[in-house]
Amino acid sequence: MTGNKAGHKFLSPALQRWPSAGSFGQEDGHASCENKYCGLGRHCVINQETGQAECACMERCKPHYKPVCGSDGEFYENHCEVHKAACQKKQKIIMVHNEGCFFKGDKCKATEYSKMKNALLDSQNQRYIRKENEKENLDKFSLKKMLVDQMFKYFDENSNGLVDTNELSQVMRQEGFGKNLNECSLFDLIKYDDFNGDKHLSLDEFYRAFRIVQLSLPEDQTLSTTTVTVGQSVVLNCGIQGTMRPPIIWKRNNVILNALDLEDINDFGDDGSLYITKATTTHMGNYSCHADGYDKLYQTHILQVNANGSEVHISNVRYEDTGAYTCIAKNAAGVDEDISSLFVEDSARKTLSNILWRKEGLGIGNLFYVFNEDGIKVIQPIECEYQRHIRATEKIFGTQDEVCPKVEGHETQECEWASAVIVKDKFIYAAQPLLNRVILVDIQAQKVVQAVSTDPVPVKLHYDKSHDQVWVLSWGSIEKSSSTLQVITQASGSVSHHTIHTQPVGKHFDRVDDFFIPSTTLIINHIRFGFILHKDEQALLKIDLETMSYIKTVSLKDYNCIPQSLSYTHLGGYYFIHCKPDTTGAILPQVIVDGVTDAIIGYNKDVTGTPYVSPDGHYLVSIDDIKGIMRVQLITIQGEIQDLFDIHTNLHISDVAFQSSFIEAHQYNVYASSSTQTDVLFVELSSGKVKMIKSLKEPMKAEEWPWSSKNRIIIESGLFGQYLMTPSKESLFILDGRLNKLNCEITEVVRGNTIVWFGEA
Repeated sequence: MTGNKAGHKFLSPALQRWPSAGSFGQEDGHASCENKYCGLGRHCVINQETGQAECACMERCKPHYKPVCGSDGEFYENHCEVHKAACQKKQKIIMVHNEGCFFKGDKCKATEYSKMKNALLDSQNQRYIRKENEKENLDKFSLKKMLVDQMFKYFDENSNGLVDTNELSQVMRQEGFGKNLNECSLFDLIKYDDFNGDKHLSLDEFYRAFRIVQLSLPEDQTLSTTTVTVGQSVVLNCGIQGTMRPPIIWKRNNVILNALDLEDINDFGDDGSLYITKATTTHMGNYSCHADGYDKLYQTHILQVNANGSEVHISNVRYEDTGAYTCIAKNAAGVDEDISSLFVEDSARKTLSNILWRKEGLGIGNLFYVFNEDGIKVIQPIECEYQRHIRATEKIFGTQDEVCPKVEGHETQECEWASAVIVKDKFIYAAQPLLNRVILVDIQAQKVVQAVSTDPVPVKLHYDKSHDQVWVLSWGSIEKSSSTLQVITQASGSVSHHTIHTQPVGKHFDRVDDFFIPSTTLIINHIRFGFILHKDEQALLKIDLETMSYIKTVSLKDYNCIPQSLSYTHLGGYYFIHCKPDTTGAILPQVIVDGVTDAIIGYNKDVTGTPYVSPDGHYLVSIDDIKGIMRVQLITIQGEIQDLFDIHTNLHISDVAFQSSFIEAHQYNVYASSSTQTDVLFVELSSGKVKMIKSLKEPMKAEEWPWSSKNRIIIESGLFGQYLMTPSKESLFILDGRLNKLNCEITEVVRGNTIVWFGEA
């Protein structure tokens, strides 16, 4: 580059209009530009009206590429362009030695930059076309390396092993690369690939620019296994090696993790490592790493996350059991120990009502709450006895409002319930769809203490334990005309409760067909996200439970899947989606979504039907009522899904309950109720053993229970419970899970299809 030449003075446009002596020719009676000097950036023109020679700013310069920078900070292709701009802008512009202006602007996008480099390689290839025989003997990589070596040698005019901007200017001038490389120039090589920032390109940096990087991965590191314990942080180190190695790209289920804004997975630092903070079983699975642009050389990491799967079960807890309990865990990840404290309250410290119940051998826990036509019945399952009956006519505490006031148009005073949930062992929330409200039952007092108004026809409740809030799905009408989602916050608090709408109110939350929020487990005690299902929409809408807001849409269009129901396992973080039949009536397989990346993994083989996952996350039981089949799969500690066995049945299964095995540790049994028949199906998952528990009377018909597809639910009695309950049309049946038989029938309970279990801690 050159600066302002000595003796060249800048003349303002006003001064330059004055002619010099003897500058006009008068031979033909008209002015002539022959001897008129106008200065840099200007030229002489004849005024058509006056016939006089005048100076004006140049409209264009001769094509010539010798780039310079102006004092105005702009980049110019040559000196003439600088002077022309000075005239047009009417300001003083001089040439400056400022390489920074070469790299201003963003016209050279990544795609254009890639095209430019390909054009340079093509040009270099054409230059050496005469060496065709030599090129035929080279593989693609070696040929490319040879062309880049030759190009660098040509660019490095002074042979000092570095290419600078002056040398790039020389090449552009000689080769005419000024305007034929799209929006990019050779200066962009320094802008994008000057790795150490010294404004020069070394041969290694040149290699990097044209992706001539020799990478390696030791054969014994192709597969790497890392084992950690739940709660620990883990660093996965990529074994790809090489000088000037490009940035490392990490993937999980074919989704690039580097581009995701995940709270618990990051690629901090320049070492190419992947950091996972507080690993859980959700994170286990396969991860891969490769250098950017070199995805054929990759390393696979298998992350195993061990959880302490053992529990101590103390039956008939007494005050004397208070104390500290130490557990020691040992596995491939190492040895760890922890202390848990157990505090057992003396009955004297309980409420007055509890003291009175205990004197008669009763208590507030280990009871089924059955919401039926004539109120709420609290049932002790061992002796099959009522402990409390909250009648429809009973007053809500502190008000004159009744538990089930008579509905206009109904001849009798009857209760109608749709759903109920336990909230932190304090309350039971129960939805009354025809009254447009949710009532709260105080478990300690065993009384209804509050009614919370909701949008019309509330039908589904879910307690989000992580944020202490109850989510309420309302249909708007029996015909589901305007479904909405509302939330009751501080659900366990002793406050006056009310609903709030999710944000933003509108297209995401006002067309809700259903919603799904995973339940917490012994391993995963915090759930951050849930999903909304829209009617006839091939998508899942992800929501943030903490902010109660929409985040993103996970499209299922490629799988032609309109989601009908979901289930979740924390082992690998998989969501299993039951799809509605397509427009032709074809039954579609379940679709699996990775809960870490929200990526669709694919179909769950040919498994169809409604998915249910065991409490420990290890068993997936899928019920296809159309095909009449129950399919059982195992989810391993590596997150692999394995087929176990199928059971063919014509029961038309309504609901499924899991119960811990009383014979084998860490195993489960399944009980499945029928929507049309009187039998309950028992399946031992460890062996595939099947048994029918018969004579449980007929359930109410499906059309008599409009609130869900489960017209006969079945409810287990907690993690270590022995009993299960399922209703018929006008009675209740209690099953003994330890003996796999019917324990008793409780008659005169009509429409008791809303049941919750409260187990005393």
